[in-house]
Amino acid sequence: MNKEIDCPLHYTMNLIGTKWKPLILFHLLEGGLRSGVLQKQIIGISNKMFTQTVRELEKDGLITRKVYPVVPPKVEYALSKRGKSLETVLRSLDKWGLEDVKS
Repeated sequence: MNKEIDCPLHYTMNLIGTKWKPLILFHLLEGGLRSGVLQKQIIGISNKMFTQTVRELEKDGLITRKVYPVVPPKVEYALSKRGKSLETVLRSLDKWGLEDVKS
């Protein structure tokens, strides 16, 4: 049997357990964002890492990518239904961080 399936936390961490994935997902909780706007909200992420991370999130079905046929190209990312199901987890992590910083 697959170890990821045997351990749900291992499975989840493989999906969202990098430095950047939870941040991108968290910033999309309020709705879709254009690529440039989203990237600016993720302080410290390089263009290469941003592109790699959103591609992985899209491949895993956590975000959607919509390309508008305009010049210059407009790309918007949003949470998929599967990505939205992480809202409670992401908001809990944010709340924990806020409380821990205060203590």
